[in-house]
Formats: sequence, C-alpha cells, structure tokens
Amino acid sequence: MEREGGRPAAVVAVVTEPRFTQRYREYLEKQKLLDRRHRVVKMPDGTVALPVLGETLPEQHLQELRDRLAPGGTCIVTQLLDPVPSKKAQGCSPAQRLCLEVSRWAEARGVTWSPELEADLPRSWQRHGDLLLLSEDCFQAKRWKNLEPELWETVASALGVRRVARRGRVSPDGTRTPAVSLLLGDHGWVEHVDNGIRYKFDVTQCMFSFGNITEKLRVASLPCAGEVLVDLYAGIGYFTLPFLVHAGVTFVHACEWNPHAVVALRKNLDINGVADRCRIHFGDNRQLKLSNIADRVNLGLIPSSEEGWPIACQVLRRDAGGILHIHQNVESYPGKNLQPPGSSEMEKEHRPYPQQIITNQCTNGATGDSRRRMLSAATKPEWQRHCDEGQRHRVFSEHLLDWPGQEEASVGTKEERLRGSGGSWSICHLRPGMCAEGFPCARQC
Repeated sequence: MEREGGRPAAVVAVVTEPRFTQRYREYLEKQKLLDRRHRVVKMPDGTVALPVLGETLPEQHLQELRDRLAPGGTCIVTQLLDPVPSKKAQGCSPAQRLCLEVSRWAEARGVTWSPELEADLPRSWQRHGDLLLLSEDCFQAKRWKNLEPELWETVASALGVRRVARRGRVSPDGTRTPAVSLLLGDHGWVEHVDNGIRYKFDVTQCMFSFGNITEKLRVASLPCAGEVLVDLYAGIGYFTLPFLVHAGVTFVHACEWNPHAVVALRKNLDINGVADRCRIHFGDNRQLKLSNIADRVNLGLIPSSEEGWPIACQVLRRDAGGILHIHQNVESYPGKNLQPPGSSEMEKEHRPYPQQIITNQCTNGATGDSRRRMLSAATKPEWQRHCDEGQRHRVFSEHLLDWPGQEEASVGTKEERLRGSGGSWSICHLRPGMCAEGFPCARQC
C-alpha cells in the first residue's frame, strides 16, 4: 500500500553484515521469503538490509539465520521506510507486476502457485483516480476467499491504488445500476476527467462508459449556440456536459430517473460551472410535460432508445423540426469486416439494414428546393464499441424534416406510437449513411 502523500509503504527487511549477504539471499530465496520487488539496501552503518515478504520474519527463520548461516554475525529485523523498487519490478508491465507480487505474497502464506491461479488474475481493468475497478471474470477461484481481505491490499499495493472494486453486469432494472462490490476502501466516489470535463460519481451506484468517447468528442465539436437540447437519458451527464461545456447549447433539459445518477449530475453541473443552464427532470421521461421546445434531442440509451422516440418527437420544435441523436445496438453480421455498412457496392446491394429512421412530415411551407437541400444533411453514423457478441453500438443523428413522396413502412405499433405523440409522422427504412434519395451522405451534423 501507499502512505499518505503517495509515498510507498514501508517493507520489512532482515539486516546482516556484507560478508553474509549472499548466504542470506540464498536462504530467503529457497524459503520463498525474499522480496524481489525491492532492492537490497546498504545501511548507513555499513550493514545490508534484504527486503522480505510479509509483515515480519517468522522467529524460526531468524533462529536459522543466526545459529546456522551466520553464527556470531548481525541478524535483526527492521523496516525500510523508503524502499527502492528493483530493476525487475520497474521494467514490468502493470499486469506482470501484479502477477509477481500476488504470487510471492500468496506463496509466503503457504499457497501453492499454479497456472490456474495465474490465469485467474486480471489482465486489464479500469482506473478512476485511486480506485481500481476489476472485471467480474477475475479472482473467481475459491482459494482466493481464504486470502481476503489482505489479498486486496496486495493488489492495491502492486498497482499503486488505495481502493479496489469489482464490477458485475449492469442490472436490467431500467436505471442501468452497476453490480459493483467494493473490496477495499470505505466509499465508491471517484472523479474522472474526460475532454476537460470533470465527472464525479459513485462507481457502486452509477456506470461510466469509456466506449462512448468517440460520440462525446463528436457532439462536443458541434456548433450548437442558441439551441435547446433535451437529453432523455442524462445519467451523470455523459452527453449533457459536452453539449453545455464545449458545444455551447443555450439550455439543456436533462431527464434521469436513477436517484444516484441525479445526485452525481447535480455535482457535475456545479463543478463544471454550467448549473445555471440546465434543468434536471427527475423521473420517468415518458411522463415529461415539455413539448415544442427542443432543437436537438439526445437518446443515449442502449441496447435501444426506442421507448423514448415518441417523447423525443413531442419535445421537438414544430416550426423548424430538429435533430435526434439515436443510440442503439445493431447487428454486425458475422463474417463481415467491421467497416460501416454501405461502404462497398456489394454491401449496398446485398446487406440488410435493420435500423429505422424517424422522419417528420412538417407542414411549414418549405419549398421543394429547400427540402432537397435539407435531405442531403443526413448524418453519417458513428461506430462506437463492442457490445454483446454480434452487436455494435451505433449512433444516428438525423434531421426530422418533411420528406415528401416517402412510402410509409408497415411497422404497425411503432408507427401508431409515433402518431400518438402528436403531429404527422412516418417511419422510413433508410440505409445508414445514405440520404432519403439513396445517395451517399458525407456531411455530419
């Protein structure tokens, strides 16, 4: 573990005279007590300190060193307050260092190290400040249970953190509550800085997705001055904050029904200095009373944000329409490469496109030429990240415009739900990356 101020914790060492150093080293190595993470240190009085594993050196080993290996010589136990990492430890990757330290620590406690235990160690993790978030598929062997809680202190020390947590699957409870267990530490609040924006949240109550960084950077670059945004699934502010801090929207209506996420969202709006430009609507967004107000609506919910489509259409401005940012998992088609659909002539002709785009038949008197210019503004979808096997998280941002001449798709209840939200709506099957007339679109909104 680290002491306050980030300094390394003291380690136990056995002190002897230089002439006995090699004997001591060989004995400690044979007994699997030598701490290879730290260097042997020459003390001010000329003696030598050899770091050992554990909180102390058992008396039987001290007796062996005094009576048989170096009779009459110096043999005392001390603590190195500022231990120096060994060259081997400095040259290891974090995963290698974790394996080295956990294996030696476990062996010092009588555990027989095996390939199975090594394979059960994590190879990757998330780090939020001084908190390490492990995945659910590590430390599953029953033997680890007998080594807790000291095991987590060893893990924390190896990777330079003070708290350790392990995540499970996100709960399918509507609030996307993460199943995170705190293994070391007394609270789960962390701070993450992303594109200059500070996010504070409790990892045991709220999720944070690193995979949506591409879309967060994209929306942050949009020119949104003078616009009003409705974020239907605001969470801790994943997209609300980029729109406010970087894209320059005038005002955001942020909807969220997870009370823990709302607490974090309030903090994040305040610490980023944009609380005066956002109103939080706590509760089910399907009951939202707003209408005819938004220039943009963000629907950042996966695997599907379809339940939010009717309310998204309800809040859009009726005089000018607006833009929906739709997040959804879509099929990735086994055996195909991972480039976006429609990128080759063969794919354009033969690959199915399950995504459906909502279009608004506005009645604002737009001319045919203006309609045609606006039709070409369909947005190129962004590939996001791996989701469940066979699926990808995709983001579509589409203008809601008057698209005359489009045949309505026979999609039954989906269309009925949209019609029930007010106005005249139709659902058209469009290939992602293509405009309504079937030509490739290059412009991004």
